[in-house]
Amino acid sequence: MPGPGFSAFGEQERANVLAVLDRWARRRDAFGDPGEAETVRDFERATAGKFGADHCLALNSGTSALIAALAGLGIGPGDEVIVPGYMFVATIAAVVHSGADPVLAEVDESLTLDPVDVRARITPRTRAILPVHMLGAPADLAALTAIAEEHGLALVEDCAQAAGGSYRGRRLGTIGAVGAFSLNHFKVITALDGGFLLTGDPKLFQRAYSFHDQGWFPYREDVGDGDLLVGMNLRLSELNAAVGLAQVAKLDAILARLRARKRALVEEVGDLPGVRRRPLHDADGECATLAVYLFDDARHAEATAGLLGATTLLDSPKHYYGGLPELAAFGRGERGPVPFRAPINPATEVDFGPGALPRTDDVLGRSVALAVGVSDDYLGAGFGLTARGDGAEVVEVAARFREAVLAG
Repeated sequence: MPGPGFSAFGEQERANVLAVLDRWARRRDAFGDPGEAETVRDFERATAGKFGADHCLALNSGTSALIAALAGLGIGPGDEVIVPGYMFVATIAAVVHSGADPVLAEVDESLTLDPVDVRARITPRTRAILPVHMLGAPADLAALTAIAEEHGLALVEDCAQAAGGSYRGRRLGTIGAVGAFSLNHFKVITALDGGFLLTGDPKLFQRAYSFHDQGWFPYREDVGDGDLLVGMNLRLSELNAAVGLAQVAKLDAILARLRARKRALVEEVGDLPGVRRRPLHDADGECATLAVYLFDDARHAEATAGLLGATTLLDSPKHYYGGLPELAAFGRGERGPVPFRAPINPATEVDFGPGALPRTDDVLGRSVALAVGVSDDYLGAGFGLTARGDGAEVVEVAARFREAVLAG
């Protein structure tokens, strides 16, 4: 099932797409540049304004946004980046394909990076901390920012699941050195596919731009201030930008509905024995795409999820480090999983298999997520509210969850 942005599709998205097609038709006989990136620039300006960022760069995916962010920071071979054991595989893939080494750290009961464990994993090779605002809720950015500043590290925010969320009044993605976002169809807002990054650092922006578009300077200039890079083609298309432009305008309305629906759901669920809601670092700033319940006992959580036709969060392989056999193979020094870089030195093999992060394993095994705006079996949100349901659905879902908890 799609996410909340997808469910909000309407006439403005259609009108924007048709406007792009009409412009192309009018200019199809143009000699030279037909203005192929006009809507992308409109999207970037609107998004920077909405989020309060100095620079926005549109890309073809959230993964590309992460890779471009690391390129912008100059992170590469010999460097380490600390990432949570609960994320989406793209977070780790971006680090691995940058040439740097991912260092997995525990998450706490908020399901985001544990600052205490992050501090313990810093080495002379560490260059960045990469928190993921999982399931729409902000990480502990005050603690992580303090650690980053103390050690001279970059803070890279993975906001793929938390577009529009905030922390202490500031939009996520504008607090660290750079924030990376996804626009696929499961997200808070969508362009059907695509992504973007936000930064206040003009040099980082210039490097990220050059990396994402064949080494050009912004905006496709042959010369400029900054670094020359051998770039790639990671640009967002005009049609995707047309959809994204309409969605950015709807962001606040989408979040308001999600937050109201979640408040109604958790109030209807009420208190239950052996179960509590996951703690949040900023309850007012979460996107409210899911309501996560933390059980005292993993067997109780598993039984409850089974009665609902769902799973615990431990059973979401591309989001759980232990569900990535390709990562474990990379840690053992095998060449196959990452064809564009040398394998890890056998003398420095890393255990990326299940059990490497016991506290992460424990908390994920005790967590059950109820959908509010994101319905995704693979994410572990196979039960809950649909994006366009009503108050009666809230009552029904809450009753079924209560019954399953008590029966489980």
